[in-house]
Amino acid sequence: MSDRPLLPDRPSRLRLTGFAALQAVSIVPLVVLFALWVVGGVLMIVWVGALLLAVAIPSTRWLANGHRRMAASVLGQTLPAPYVPLKGRPVLNRLRAVATDPMTWRDLGWMLVAMTLGFVVSLIVVALLLGVVTFWIWYYAVGPLMRLRAAADRWLLSPGVTERLERRVEQLTETRADAVDHSAAELRRLERDLHDGAQARLVALSLSLGMADEMFDRDPDGARRLVTDARETTDTALADLRSVVRGIHPPVLADRGLVGAVQALALDMAVPVRIDVSLDGRLSAPVESAVYFAVAECLANVGKHSGAENAWIRVEHADGVLRVEVGDDGRGGADPTSGTGMTGIMRRLRTFDGTMMVSSPVGGPTIVTLEVPCVLSSPRTTPSSAPASPSSSKATDSPSPQPSPTPQT
Repeated sequence: MSDRPLLPDRPSRLRLTGFAALQAVSIVPLVVLFALWVVGGVLMIVWVGALLLAVAIPSTRWLANGHRRMAASVLGQTLPAPYVPLKGRPVLNRLRAVATDPMTWRDLGWMLVAMTLGFVVSLIVVALLLGVVTFWIWYYAVGPLMRLRAAADRWLLSPGVTERLERRVEQLTETRADAVDHSAAELRRLERDLHDGAQARLVALSLSLGMADEMFDRDPDGARRLVTDARETTDTALADLRSVVRGIHPPVLADRGLVGAVQALALDMAVPVRIDVSLDGRLSAPVESAVYFAVAECLANVGKHSGAENAWIRVEHADGVLRVEVGDDGRGGADPTSGTGMTGIMRRLRTFDGTMMVSSPVGGPTIVTLEVPCVLSSPRTTPSSAPASPSSSKATDSPSPQPSPTPQT
């Protein structure tokens, strides 16, 4: 499932009543789970309590998520599950994370309200529909009553201001650490590239010129050959320096912006790449650089692993968010956690509060969607839409494959 929740449609009165019936019936598992919480907490001094909580915790969260979905549908809002991730943690660390997660205690408070006031409101909605005399009361009251119940669920099952601030601080701390680690890795890479490339060639150039200077009087022809070799070494050293500069900030990105830089990447691909861009300005340099290298990594994966015959890139900016979609019609089955490239993209984008979503079912297509909150500045300097192919920049006749409606992680 995608991490990005969808806005639900407002339900009808009958559907609202169905929600009320489910909420009323759920009082049975709520009472059972609450009892498990109480008994498990009391018996935590022995191993039986841990077993009871191991059953109660995921069951409570599953039930709370169901009520979140109903409340989101009633209110027409998004209510994601804001729990601390537990996947991959040892058992004791999971229990510690659950105990320190504020949403755990909000869930317990919600259970108390849902078993009392919430149950009464939902039962009234169902009873009004079943009564012949109270039908019109139900017709006009079902909406306000269910919105009242949904508002209570939203308030109890959503993180408070303090929790949101704490999560934001944690996120900023993580992204700052990622940015520092990335900067340190880039500095090590640049040092290695300069040491192994341009520096070594410049040392060889200095030695060749020194030998040519010594041989100039006694062997002019040999000295000329050394000077010629030194000139070739100079050209190679300059090429190495240009490569290092492109790794820091590609000149095409500075000159032509993200659109031109993406077009240049597509031209180097061995498969036709269709580009569809809708940008009315330039992004800030750090965001342009991060998105450029993310697209470059996605295209590299297309060329190395997908076996695709066609690929496409869509870029648009709407509602303060830059969205970039890189897709191909290859074999699919891509796993964003299996390599360092996609992980590097996620870490790079998180510095700007960006996200990456991957949809890659077996058999394809593979669609990578990048989203970064940002603003546009100066007007665009390149065309808004352009195709690219390995042989020419003329339009590609074959249409690009249609992506699936919603990218998923």
